[in-house]
Amino acid sequence: MTRASQKSMQSARRFTGRLMPIIAFFVLFSGVLFARAVHLQVFNKEFLNQQADARHLRTERISAHRGTITDRHGEPLAISTPVNSVWANPKKLATAFDRVPELARLLGLDSELLMRRITRSMDKEFVYLKRHLNPELAHKVMALNLPGVNSLREYRRYYPAGEVTGHLVGFTNIDDEGQEGLELAFNYWLEGETGSKRVLKDRLGRSVENVASIKPARHGNDLSSSIDLRLQYLAYRSLKASIQRHKAESGSIVILDIESGEVLARSTQRNVTEIARSPISSSRAQVSSR
Repeated sequence: MTRASQKSMQSARRFTGRLMPIIAFFVLFSGVLFARAVHLQVFNKEFLNQQADARHLRTERISAHRGTITDRHGEPLAISTPVNSVWANPKKLATAFDRVPELARLLGLDSELLMRRITRSMDKEFVYLKRHLNPELAHKVMALNLPGVNSLREYRRYYPAGEVTGHLVGFTNIDDEGQEGLELAFNYWLEGETGSKRVLKDRLGRSVENVASIKPARHGNDLSSSIDLRLQYLAYRSLKASIQRHKAESGSIVILDIESGEVLARSTQRNVTEIARSPISSSRAQVSSR
């Protein structure tokens, strides 16, 4: 055997001797990783699923709209229109505190007041930032991709006839609860019942998937009144003209169906200008028409 052959064999033995410990290390390391994976996926599977659900699964509210109020011919007197309300999780939003002024400018809020509100609510998971925004503005807010900032679909009441039927139909508050008129008297019939659903959220707190429906929303019932909107317009216009002509402080008018006794139109108005001019002790004139 030549000297060159001996040197080659010695080099091969040294390489094999160095390679074997490395191979043994990787085999042992792979075995440890496999054992750990089996332990987590088999024995700790339920615990890990619970931890994942606690971090990413949340329960969200499903808003329900109030029923529509119509006149006797189906003309709308009060309807609900969809709007968006922006809310935040203060703990998550605090991680991007330097961007709060940008959010405040978009919402038309004072940045310092918004910062204080977030700071005071660190023990909460839900705080309204601004309610009843138009969908376009809400979309711009969500485009900021701020952590913990979300939008919620709600409904706002809209009255097509305005002040012509305002005193009769009444109004609702920001939580869509009846406060006056038909809205209050038939609140039990008109109001809906909110539902809830379970959603999957990403790291920024945005909903990415609807997982399950917990409770479906129940929308309010529609209410058909005996009012004739055409006669209501005529009654409102006639009463307003009479009050101005006679310089009365207030007036009222009611139009009835003489056969059924149903109220077809009703209007009550006050002349603020005349009330301000007349002394308290003076006798008050009132125009009343039927």
